[in-house]
Amino acid sequence: MSRTLNKVQLIGRLGGAVELRYTGTSTAVATFSIATNTPTKNQDGTMGENTDWHNIVVWDKLAETCNEYLQKGSQIYIEGRIQYRTYENREGQKVYKTEIVASQMIMLDGRSGSRPASDEVELDAEELSF
Repeated sequence: MSRTLNKVQLIGRLGGAVELRYTGTSTAVATFSIATNTPTKNQDGTMGENTDWHNIVVWDKLAETCNEYLQKGSQIYIEGRIQYRTYENREGQKVYKTEIVASQMIMLDGRSGSRPASDEVELDAEELSF
C-alpha cells in the first residue's frame, strides 16, 4: 500500500459566528469560515493582499469548544484535512463544496470569550472520541 497525506494547516481570522448543530445521534458539529491573506503585487507595483475564504467543519467536543470561545475576528490556527462533497440542493442542482475538517484548533489572540488573553486552548483528535 502506498502512503498518502491529506493535511491542511491554516492561520486566519473568523469571518462570522460559529454555527453549532447536533446530528440525529446528538453529535455536535460546528461550521465557520476563516480568511487567510496572501501578499500580492498590484499592476501599479504597490503591494496588496488577496483574501481566501476557507469553510471549516469541526466535530464533537472540539465543535462545542469552538462555539463557546470563538467569535468573529478571532485569530486561530486550524489543522485538519481537506474534503470535497457534492449534493443536490432543493432546486435539484448539483452543489460542489470544499471543506477543511479540523482535528485541531489553537486560539492565537486574546478574544477568546471569558478566558484570559494569555491562555491558549489546544484540543486535538486524540483527546476526542471520533
